[in-house]
Amino acid sequence: MQARDILAIKGAVLYTVSPDNKLSEAIVIMTGQDIGSLVCFDAGRMVGMLTFREVLKAVNDNGAAWGSVRVADVMVRDPLAAEPGMQVDDLRRIMLDKHMRYLPVMDGATLLGVISFHDVAKAVLEDQGFENRMLKAYISEWPEERATA
Repeated sequence: MQARDILAIKGAVLYTVSPDNKLSEAIVIMTGQDIGSLVCFDAGRMVGMLTFREVLKAVNDNGAAWGSVRVADVMVRDPLAAEPGMQVDDLRRIMLDKHMRYLPVMDGATLLGVISFHDVAKAVLEDQGFENRMLKAYISEWPEERATA
């Protein structure tokens, strides 16, 4: 299974934010859409990622003034991105090694979507279920051996 397959199952809705937006505005989008990340675009180019990890750090660092902090001040700049043909095992490895819960998928300069660790886990589980069903069907149709005399 590839990144493009996970995105096809997940759907093509994309949520982005400008680095100039206030953190409070980004949180309205994130909570309203029940999403854990926003891709940050400036002049048509991906420049960062904002996840709840950065939001919580900003709240901790800025106290009551957190809402007026700009997204640009807390986002992860120039985040690592996956390619559409990347295999699910490679996605898993990158997300684990880099401690990323959200990974944008880019085709050149075009954002195709964001894959979450949950999306990867679900894809692996479904893929394993399919393989298990195929193996069970194969075994149940195994021809009986003939006795040789």
